[in-house]
Amino acid sequence: MHTAPAPHLAGNYAPVETELTAYDLPVSGQLPPELTGWYLRNGPNPQDVASGHWFFGDGMIHGVRIEAGRAVSYRNRWVRTSTFTDGAKVNDIDGTLDLTAGTANTHVVRHAGRTLALVESSYPYELTRELDTIGSYDFGGKLRTAMTAHPKTCPATGELHFFGYSLTAPYLIYHRADAAGELVISRPVDVPAATMNHDFNLSADHVVFMDLPVVFDLETARSGEGMPFRWSDGYGARLGVLRRSDPYGEVRWFSIDPCYVFHTLNAHDRTSPDGHQQIVLHVMRYPELFRKDGKDAQQATLWRWTIDLTTGTVHEEQLHDRAAEFPRIDDRLAGLDSRHGHATVSRTPTGGASQGALIRYDLHDGAVTSHEFGPGRTPGEAAFVPADDRPGGDGWLMTYVYDAASDTSDLVIVDATDLAAPPVATIHLPVRVPYGFHGNWLADQPSTNGRLA
Repeated sequence: MHTAPAPHLAGNYAPVETELTAYDLPVSGQLPPELTGWYLRNGPNPQDVASGHWFFGDGMIHGVRIEAGRAVSYRNRWVRTSTFTDGAKVNDIDGTLDLTAGTANTHVVRHAGRTLALVESSYPYELTRELDTIGSYDFGGKLRTAMTAHPKTCPATGELHFFGYSLTAPYLIYHRADAAGELVISRPVDVPAATMNHDFNLSADHVVFMDLPVVFDLETARSGEGMPFRWSDGYGARLGVLRRSDPYGEVRWFSIDPCYVFHTLNAHDRTSPDGHQQIVLHVMRYPELFRKDGKDAQQATLWRWTIDLTTGTVHEEQLHDRAAEFPRIDDRLAGLDSRHGHATVSRTPTGGASQGALIRYDLHDGAVTSHEFGPGRTPGEAAFVPADDRPGGDGWLMTYVYDAASDTSDLVIVDATDLAAPPVATIHLPVRVPYGFHGNWLADQPSTNGRLA
């Protein structure tokens, strides 16, 4: 009897089976001549086509090279972790922890001249310019925990802020690397249990952790069936505030309504009209997650949390009612008051079809605009690409878009300030790019030792 594949292995969730390099890609419209660099996006692409959950597949980087108005090439490469090459496991049956194992399937970022493929359960893996795998990277032996797939670079200092979470105590460790890539701070953050800690918040003066009620479940982990985390009605939800100027100091906790957040948009500090010191967070908030199993999920919408450090309270408000995910800003405004943010309306393994779109939020006046892709065209996360040297100024949104009619994908570039307009340019790819997670536009920098520049 023929058995239909699981939803996360069907349609455009299905992995591609080969690595490919293609040159001189056809373009509709006009590529901005200012752009020279790589658009890279990471996502799960299981080599054995038997992954038990969308989150578990081996990482594959899909990259498009653009040079001064030309779409030079496309290439896709698996990240060759020790799990991919040798079947290594992060947590072996004898209890051994191997942080060089893992899938490296969630994000791809650049810091201090290194391009790193990330997954939150393991060490990063470093890539070359041609997307070949150099090997696991542990900051010269100083990193002793896994690394979040959502590190944040401070635009003022160049520091990389991140954390690692663990299934054993200490459950949460905060890390900071300086602009040169040296790991300079590692400190535990006291939380009562192992929770799924996917992202966090960074402002100019604070780091804000999210201790939310999706908790490690040992019985589910032993069963080997899907995500080993479940919603807990009794765990509670809170935000932990640490001053950046006192990285080993007290973490101050603030209770919020139970919820879950995979992804934050941005955070910034402000003084209210009555003189209160506040931190404003914008997040994509789920009412709950993984109550029945590791696949059930409601939809996320944009919310604002205002932490009042003077009164010790948090004001929570929903800003928009359209379900969306993968929030992004102009990263040069990370931790500052970014007026605009962007998110993607897409498909999820359990959510079925929805109208694919990119959304632009005006976080000051509440206006919302969108670029609608039409039936059968589904975008992924869209990275903001600056058009000039003014943080928060003009720029483009760049994303892979899957076309169900042709079973292929395009790299689409839209004007971030005029989402209703047709795309500025569409690069037509010779293959399908499966749905994935996160990526970045990496403008060219001087090359060092063959690393991606």
